[in-house]
Amino acid sequence: MLETIWFYIWGLLWAIYFMLDGFDLGLATLRPFLARNDTENRIIYNSMGPFWDGNEVWLITAGGVTFAAFPTTYAVMFSTLYTPLLMLLFGLIIRAVSFEFRGKGDSQAWRKLWDTCQFIGSFGPALLLGVAFANIFQGIPFDDKGVFHGTLLTLLNPYGLVGGALFVVMFAVHGAIWLAIKSEGDLHARAASFAAKLWVALLVIAVIFLIHTWFATPLYKNYLASPVLFLIPLATVAALLVTRLFIGQAQWWKAWFASSATIMGATMFGVAGLYPNLLPSSLNPAFSLTAFNSSSTHLTLTIMLVVALIFVPIVIAYQAWGYYIFREKLNEESLYSDEAY
Repeated sequence: MLETIWFYIWGLLWAIYFMLDGFDLGLATLRPFLARNDTENRIIYNSMGPFWDGNEVWLITAGGVTFAAFPTTYAVMFSTLYTPLLMLLFGLIIRAVSFEFRGKGDSQAWRKLWDTCQFIGSFGPALLLGVAFANIFQGIPFDDKGVFHGTLLTLLNPYGLVGGALFVVMFAVHGAIWLAIKSEGDLHARAASFAAKLWVALLVIAVIFLIHTWFATPLYKNYLASPVLFLIPLATVAALLVTRLFIGQAQWWKAWFASSATIMGATMFGVAGLYPNLLPSSLNPAFSLTAFNSSSTHLTLTIMLVVALIFVPIVIAYQAWGYYIFREKLNEESLYSDEAY
């Protein structure tokens, strides 16, 4: 029972991370195509500025839960996915540094350098996260000792690349909606236009991903065994369609929450299909790591659950308060603040 609870908490934490840091990654990926001058660049930076580091806390939390609740899975995951996870780490470091260093110099070359780092450090992680999770859904070639039989190119298979494209475009739509919330004037109009156009691309890629999932992964086995689970993808599709409805009505906060529901639903679609596997082996299902054969002791899981029930709501409340404090739209006058990027 505890193993199952922590399996779904693990999935939920990843979903929360994708929902929150997704708009940062997506918006920074779109920034070169949205900003026409340095003022607009700074508005985009400051629309993410108060939130991005708090959003990444959920990545640390998801990784920490993997380590504490499912240590064997953590070990094998960081072994088999070593290269992409290291690239992900470097990308996130470059992105973090770019926020702080961009404003340390006034030359155009200096700012362009860090703008490029911001783009690489956002597009790269979005793509790598999609590739990594698609490969987990599909199964990774590792043996009974957790030894990976492949290379980075093994992970860059068609299904993995479709998963990467899904994450990039899904996050881009999420980010464009966020900028529409936070900006005014021409920048707002540009963000709204990008959100509407990218939504069409997201719909197409999502359909391709769902069809490809049927042929490339065993995820649908759980759904066929328990048809009630089909409520998850149905709710996700509904959230995606409602996102477009709210974009068309220029109800941007509603569109952002609908987009958040889409991201969370897409994540939980994969998690529910995986259960009880955390890291399936494509070499032999018997080698797969599950919530039961890779978990910590019941005492550890019990203590963790008590701690999580106490502190996770506190973190959510604190972060919600932060979003409320920095809820105002940004314009050129906002950039005169000493705290502005």
